[in-house]
Order: sequence, then C-alpha cells, then structure tokens
Amino acid sequence: MSDRYLIFGSAGLRATAVGLSGVILAIYLATLGLSASTIGLVVSLGLGGCAMGTLLVTYGADRLGRRATLVFLAILMFLGGVALAFSTHPPIVMVSILLGMVNGMGRDRGAGLTIEQAMLPKTTTEAGRTAIFAWYNVVVDSGHALGALLGGLPAFLRMQVKMPPFVSYQWTWGLYSILCLIAGFFALKLSKSVERNERPLVERLSAPSRKVVFQFATLSGLDSFGGGFLTTALLGYWFFKRFGVDEALLGPLFFIVRILNGVSHLGAAWLARRIGLVNTMVFTHLPSSFLLMTVPFAPTLSIAVVLFLLRESLVEMDVPTRQSYIVAIVKEEERTQAAGFTNLTRSVAWAVAPMIAGSLMRTLSLSAPLVIGPGLKIAYDGLLYRAFRKIKPPEEK
Repeated sequence: MSDRYLIFGSAGLRATAVGLSGVILAIYLATLGLSASTIGLVVSLGLGGCAMGTLLVTYGADRLGRRATLVFLAILMFLGGVALAFSTHPPIVMVSILLGMVNGMGRDRGAGLTIEQAMLPKTTTEAGRTAIFAWYNVVVDSGHALGALLGGLPAFLRMQVKMPPFVSYQWTWGLYSILCLIAGFFALKLSKSVERNERPLVERLSAPSRKVVFQFATLSGLDSFGGGFLTTALLGYWFFKRFGVDEALLGPLFFIVRILNGVSHLGAAWLARRIGLVNTMVFTHLPSSFLLMTVPFAPTLSIAVVLFLLRESLVEMDVPTRQSYIVAIVKEEERTQAAGFTNLTRSVAWAVAPMIAGSLMRTLSLSAPLVIGPGLKIAYDGLLYRAFRKIKPPEEK
C-alpha cells in the first residue's frame, strides 16, 4: 500500500475516534455529575493535551522520526480511552483526558495532523498539492462522520441492550481505544520516504519564513479561539440543554455535518484553482460565521438544525486550503515547523476557549458561545485577507 493511502487510513481511523469522543464527551461528563463550567474546563484539558502533543511533534518529529512519533501519539490516545472506560473518579478522568489528548472538538486538528501535513507534499507535486490535501480532509471528515454516528452507541446500548449508563460508555470508550490502536498500526507501515529529506535538520525557520509563519500562526490562533467556543462537545451540550436531545439525535446530526464538511473540501480545491487559496479561505469562511450567529435565535429544533447544517457546508472549506498554503510558502525542510507552529497556536487557543465558553454558558447565556465564537472568526477573516492576499504560493505565481 502506498504511503499516501497509509496516511489517509491512519488519519481516517484517528478522526473516527475523535468524531466519537466529540459527541459523547460532554454528555458523558454530565452523567458523572459535572457542571457546565467544569465540563468546559475538562474539554479544555483534552485540547491542552493536543497542544502539548503538537509542541512535541513541532520540535521532535523530525528528530525522533515522523513514523515513530505518529505511533507514539496513537498509543497515548489508546491509553486515554482505556482509562476513561474503567474509571469515573474525576481526577483520573481529568488526567486521562489531558495525557490521552481526548479531543472534545469533534475535529481532529491535533499533533498527528502536523506530521501528516509535512508528509503529504512528499507524495505529490506542487500542482497536485491542494487536491491531495482536499482528499486527505475528505477522508478525515468521513472519519469524523462515522465517529459522530458511532456517538449514538451509548444511547443504542441503553435502549436496545438495556445496559446501565456507565457500562454503555465503557463499551464506547473501548471502541474509541481500538480505533486509535489500529491508526497507530497504519502509521507503523509507512516507508522511510515520508521522513524528512537528508538536508541538515532545521533548528530555526529562515528569517523570511519566520515572519510569515508567525503572522499566519497568530491569526490562525484567533480563528481557533473562536472555534474553541464551538467544539462538538459544547455544541452537542447546547442542543441537549436547549432542545432536550441526546446522542440518539446528536450522533446522526454530526454524521451529516461531517459528510457536508467532507464534500466541501473538494469544492474548496476546485474553487482555489480559480480564485486562489487565500480568497477561498476568506470568502467561504465569512458566510459560515454569519449563519452560525443565527442559530441561537431559531425558534424550533428543525430551524436550528437547518441553519447549523448550512453553516457546516461552508465552514471547513478553509481547512485544505490553509494546510496547503502554509506548506507551500516555506522551504521543504521547514514544513514540519511551519505546520507545527500554526497547529500549535490553534491547539492552545482551542484549549483555552472551551473553559471560557462553559463559564459563559453558566453565568451569561447558554447561547453566548454561538455569538462570540463566530464574531472572533469574522475578525480573523478580515485580518487574514489584509495580511496575506499578496503572498502567493508557487502555483499561483
């Protein structure tokens, strides 16, 4: 099997696990008796673990080996799921979520992505790079979709098999762990050609690259801070509290969401060939944020779901274009660090935001994150366009 398909397979399985954890995490924590603000804190811990992992791979993946690092990350995720399956003690749960990088975002944007983002360009040409990233994200979002559908497993086990609530979650976390382990096996089968080239190891980005990467990473952090208000876990919790729905509806809902996300990636690649990567990032992102701002004002569940799905059909079109853009505007040997810095700022911002969002849901309004998060994303779009509209990747020059 070629390296490209092994990368796709590993990423897809990991994304399935992340899609599953995004649906069940907040509701699982609520069944343990945790409040909204505490749930936000715990979701932040998991995303903080993702940030720590991203920091590790930014500086360590090219030293330790990209394949070995991917396998190590998969083992940590596996152990985190096992710990959640066998303990309800809050301190153990929190440590497991942190060290196991249990992602309540519902989207896999962690440490593994950074390594794969550096490896994928080695499997294609400059002209084919954005299309490969688009297909990569189709696979990832297909995994997210399947994981979201599997998020209905606890409700199915309770209703159809008559399992006690905790036992239903034990089986579900067990499935999560198995998915992570198989993802690690796919990474283990990668060839040596995905490792960095034979040039000297990059200790620091070159001065021109450092300037654009740090600016891009800072703006990406603002985008992710807004996105951290809108994790799958907290959006699921919002639907749960606002309309009284549980995993039986949330699983299929987020399954449809991820399918829409996946299809939009192909649309993004098509659009980028015509109007450019930066324009595609900005002009698809803006309307998605305005759509989400309308969801809290929906009078019924049906209207809220329709508005939410319209938003999700656009919101992910910036993902393959952003990933392709950042590795295109730096040297080949700088790609791991460039992707790492960008994903690190995103991970840190994601880690901080849910804690704030959970607190706002409790003290200000249940819907506050659905207004504040999109507002921050709109600011990001304007600043990104202003700073990068004239910096072109090789295929656009």
